[in-house]
Amino acid sequence: MPDKVNPGPIAEEALEANGKFKEAVCIHTKKIYDACRDKDCLEDMRVFLTRSSQQIVDRAISVKARKAELLWVFIDVEPVPFNRGFYTCDIRYFYKITADVFCGVGRPSEVTGLSTFDKRVILFGSEGNAKIFGSNTNVSGLDAQAVRSTNMPSCIVEVVDPIILNVKLVDVCDCRRSDDICEIPGFIEKTFDEELVLSGDEKRLYCTLGQFSIVRLERDTQLIIPAYDFCLPEKECVGSTDDNPCNLFKKIRFPVDEFFPPNQLSNEFETAGELRNHCGA
Repeated sequence: MPDKVNPGPIAEEALEANGKFKEAVCIHTKKIYDACRDKDCLEDMRVFLTRSSQQIVDRAISVKARKAELLWVFIDVEPVPFNRGFYTCDIRYFYKITADVFCGVGRPSEVTGLSTFDKRVILFGSEGNAKIFGSNTNVSGLDAQAVRSTNMPSCIVEVVDPIILNVKLVDVCDCRRSDDICEIPGFIEKTFDEELVLSGDEKRLYCTLGQFSIVRLERDTQLIIPAYDFCLPEKECVGSTDDNPCNLFKKIRFPVDEFFPPNQLSNEFETAGELRNHCGA
């Protein structure tokens, strides 16, 4: 194989040596320059409750965790001063927390609220001086940051909904730290039925979450890859038919996994325990 491969068809004498691919193709894609994975235990994060939920919590005697849902992730990328090629990825997670609150003997009441978590990751994203513009650019949709950071790498965060580990009630007078939140995006507030209470509460709700994440820095680049052939679907399109519904039902495979969970799931926690690498910050 030559040191440099040019795009185009592969010569007949080189087909066997090249793994029988027919052509070297130049594509434009996102190249991952750096990535890390993390397992964060987010302890004692304040939950900003809705108005009716706060009224229930103020007279609560105990609380039990129900679920946590990841609503959105805000990401900001900035170059690291005096360390060329490295970038900080400031990440803010927005969670919707649901819990059961007990105010006495009887059924618990469901309460919901918003919790946030900030983290910073430092990754290598390389350098480049080219500014990239496309014919599909929407001038009216650009903001100042997008124009200024045309050549910045993109930060991608892959996460799953967190595991809610614990919730607890705390009297306001027992809080020894500031839990204020600077700003809540409008579309996040709209996911709740009522306004969120940011002050004037008597009791506060705190939660502890377990969050798995993968963070990576990508940059637009051109790569030469081997091409074996054009990708044509082998499967035929199937439209609606007038077959008997029972005949159609008989063709559906029995959902064995729904009744008997696969063994692979039992290894998830073992695999998660081996994730020793932590995002640098």
